Amino acid sequence: MTQTPSFATAGLDQLNARVRHDLACLNLPAANWVPSRHTASGRHVHDVVIIGGGQCGMVAAFALLSGGIRNIRILDRSPAGHEGPWLDYARMETLRSPKTLPGPSYGMGSLTFRAWYEAQFGSDAWETLDKIPRPMWMDYLRWYRQVLDLPIDNEVTVEHVRPEGDLLQLELSGRNAPDEPLLTRKLIMATGREGTGGPKIPTFVDPLPRHVWAHSADEIDFATLADKRVVVVGVGASAVDNAAEALEHGAREVRHLIRRPAMPTVNKMMGIGSFGFTHGYADLPDAWRWRFMHYSFVTQTPPPRGSTLRVSRHPNAHFHFNAGVTATRMEGDEIVIETSQGKALRCDFLILGTGFEIDPMARTELAGYADRILLWKDRYRPPAELEHAELGNFPYVGRDFAFQEREPGTAPWLKNIHCFNYGASLSMGKVSGDIPGISEGASWLASAIAAQLYREDIETHWQTLQAYDTPELLGDEWQPEPLP
Repeated sequence: MTQTPSFATAGLDQLNARVRHDLACLNLPAANWVPSRHTASGRHVHDVVIIGGGQCGMVAAFALLSGGIRNIRILDRSPAGHEGPWLDYARMETLRSPKTLPGPSYGMGSLTFRAWYEAQFGSDAWETLDKIPRPMWMDYLRWYRQVLDLPIDNEVTVEHVRPEGDLLQLELSGRNAPDEPLLTRKLIMATGREGTGGPKIPTFVDPLPRHVWAHSADEIDFATLADKRVVVVGVGASAVDNAAEALEHGAREVRHLIRRPAMPTVNKMMGIGSFGFTHGYADLPDAWRWRFMHYSFVTQTPPPRGSTLRVSRHPNAHFHFNAGVTATRMEGDEIVIETSQGKALRCDFLILGTGFEIDPMARTELAGYADRILLWKDRYRPPAELEHAELGNFPYVGRDFAFQEREPGTAPWLKNIHCFNYGASLSMGKVSGDIPGISEGASWLASAIAAQLYREDIETHWQTLQAYDTPELLGDEWQPEPLP
């Protein structure tokens, strides 16, 4: 088999050199062109701050740096090397996405997962690799951060964002938080799946003490579930992965309670993935965007085949359909779960595989003005057969991923907060969270922010144009002569 000489088994040192060479050939990162700003009291003003140092935050940062926007900062609440869900609540064995997707490479072959993998293991190993192991994806992202030297401040949490004139002030906490708030002109919320809301917690768990249930996004000590009866609500990817973890840690039994009459089997959105969909979706009329996402929501995405087999190979795993939860209660140390079939189950621990909800009001960063954000339900009224309360709560973001005002003039600073996370998917498509389209989304985001910064500083750029006086011709290149 022919190997790619620049990558195959060359080792990471040589790949790092190739990345640096590619960047040099492309003149990246570009020189900074944005005029620096300080407040009257001398405080430094960042051009862009990114909340989140995971894959979306990093590719957004690389896009900004590539465009010559270099006065940026990335903040992440997790320790270095643990950004995103990959070593936290993501519990699948492998990624769902095909290994060949370019992901956050931003158009550079040397930055792809394939290049990173082949440099260490060779082309033959690449050909035999089926899916990307989840921990290996985190290893790749760590390398991506290192080779691009991205400025991430770890263990810093953004508690609140508030307007400060034409700037945004970020109130911070955490072990590495600076002593005073940060000021920025633009803010990118690269906060992942929960980025514009949080875990979806159904009210039926309200009667239960907190120690007997967990959401699939919680930290769960699965070792404590050995010999326990576990019920998992839902059958999406995260529900199935958590069921598998419980079974592999010795749970006596695991039962899925599923509202649906049957398991979804077709990932509908995969069937229309294309350059056209990625670049065309955001410009579709509201009615078409709603129609596409509504169909995706109601048909649902099935769990991966491998994840499902990981559960079903255990004889003590059970899938119960048409079995929605109607109520719960405690009887002694047992959880009693009433179902829509009129039958009750008893268990020792309950896991909610119920996903995430979109609710800007749940974000503490936006406390005090989240209700001023324009939502889809404020902008578009679907026909009765396509009504969907959850879709209505998605923020209606602009082509630059920025929040918009529900009532014009009441919160003008919202245009400086860019929703580069799952919350933008109804407006923009799958370009701000999922691996397939994040480089395209980052490119749009960086281009939009560059245009805004240039427009806001237009007087300075005009003065720079007029003041520029470096001659290209020195006067000795020609001799004037009279006409003959």
